[in-house]
Amino acid sequence: MNYFSYQNGVLSAESVSLETLAREVGTPFYCYSSETLTLHYKVFSEAVPKDSLIAFSVKANGNLAVLKTLGDLGAGADVVSGGELKKARAAGIPAERIVFSGVGKTRAEMKLALSERIYQFNVESEPELELLNIVALEMKTCAPVCVRINPDVDAKTHAKITTGTAETKFGIPFVHAREIYKKAASLKGIEIVGVDVHIGSQITDLEPFGAAFARVAELVKDLRIDGHAISRLDLGGGLGVPYERNNEPPPDPEAYGRIVKHATATLGCRLVFEPGRLIAANAGVLVSEVIYVKQGDAKTFLIIDAGMNDLIRPAMYDAYHEIVPVREPAPGAPRIAYDVVGPVCETSDLFAADRSLPQLKSGDLVAILTAGAYGATMSSAYNARPPAPEVLVKGDEWGIVRARQDHDDLIARDHLPGWLTS
Repeated sequence: MNYFSYQNGVLSAESVSLETLAREVGTPFYCYSSETLTLHYKVFSEAVPKDSLIAFSVKANGNLAVLKTLGDLGAGADVVSGGELKKARAAGIPAERIVFSGVGKTRAEMKLALSERIYQFNVESEPELELLNIVALEMKTCAPVCVRINPDVDAKTHAKITTGTAETKFGIPFVHAREIYKKAASLKGIEIVGVDVHIGSQITDLEPFGAAFARVAELVKDLRIDGHAISRLDLGGGLGVPYERNNEPPPDPEAYGRIVKHATATLGCRLVFEPGRLIAANAGVLVSEVIYVKQGDAKTFLIIDAGMNDLIRPAMYDAYHEIVPVREPAPGAPRIAYDVVGPVCETSDLFAADRSLPQLKSGDLVAILTAGAYGATMSSAYNARPPAPEVLVKGDEWGIVRARQDHDDLIARDHLPGWLTS
């Protein structure tokens, strides 16, 4: 469920017309709904054990206003860089609710996280463990660590967002788990606190979760036999969302929660979750204006002013996003099969192929739905196109939460060396 709906014939975010925002902000722009973020967070939190830490995945949507909205509800943050850690802290999320994941943590990032006294590091390799120990000892402190275990479970999702099989770069192979924990226990700058597992993103079949969680639950028991004090179990994120309304909906959080409780009921661990897409995706849309309708020999192209630099998911993952007109079409309005494309100089700048939409013309507005996760965070200034600004709505109020850059801003980032200025 989300809080985007047609009101008086115009698509609105909560009580704010997207036409009004387009006039005030210009297109393209992202629009997020506070009520949708709140609803999705509460639904997930009610589905899992009450004392769990729900660490929102900052890589899904790193806007400070989004992070503060969720932080004020009690969310923590799952970060994968020093920059994301600083963003989470700037949004007011306490360090004791921050989890640091990622395969390539640098010495500087470790120092930053240790100085902030974050909740835990999710360590992904033996060399990382060794460096973290050195940095912690240099700082005369101890790093709380969960080792990320790769359970070699196929999440049955897109290959580019699968993280739990033996072929991926993530985590420690399951067969070496007890060995790496023995190593960790010998390091005086490391405090073993738990186990971490994350098998992928946009997962719509619950069976892989059940298999991975059951395997890790047995590992917790074995590690305790080995003498390790395992008090936390980080189960990652990955629960999918519906990108197509007409398709079978993905499993709901309650069903996911039942699998979690079944696998972990006897462990006595505090659970950590890292949802991102589930909370933010349906809370955001990308609004764009039609520039041209171009009739080709084989295709009719709907050329809009948003490009793959604003939303790269269709180009990168062949991802489906529903596209709707901002003006509600009349019943029985004629429909046309369009290729919806952007202005970027790439054939891959394609949002939808042969998509049946109500007939549109230059100047009309469209909304690309389910764009609140991995949209703005993956945007760029490719083709010297300033990324789309972001707007947050709450009821009948709205605010620009990331301003649009202009071309002068982009140009000012570049500097000529001395030999080109003389």
